[in-house]
Amino acid sequence: MEYRPRIEEGLKEALKQRDSLRVSILRMLLASIKNKEVEKIRALFEDEFYALVKTSIKQHLESIDGFKKGQRPDLVEKEEKELEILKEFLPAQLSEEEISKEIGEAIKTLEAKGKQDMGKVIKFLMGKYPGRLDGKVLSEMVLQRLSSQ
Repeated sequence: MEYRPRIEEGLKEALKQRDSLRVSILRMLLASIKNKEVEKIRALFEDEFYALVKTSIKQHLESIDGFKKGQRPDLVEKEEKELEILKEFLPAQLSEEEISKEIGEAIKTLEAKGKQDMGKVIKFLMGKYPGRLDGKVLSEMVLQRLSSQ
């Protein structure tokens, strides 16, 4: 299912159930999508949508850290609930075993020889699995694999 109808359907359900937190976060997500579409002067591609959601998730994680340091458990709890709602819109992440297998195949396909080919491998895999890979984990695994060659 395309992302926009999924969000709009979720918003309708949240409005019916009077779930103000979900309504708030879904409206924020729709507004972010609209702003990005106006900026790009076209509808977002699926990988751009996932990048937008990941950016929002990263902002929530930073807020959670800040609220923990400021000893605001009420705001930490609210941010964590919003974070869970946002994560619903990301596809299932690949497991470490799947990532490892895909790295091996990408290295063979691209004929990567060492660390200098790390960027090619990461770009290839990120394009193949938009939104399903954590860039930090992927780069660490690719670096480890290419270093051992």
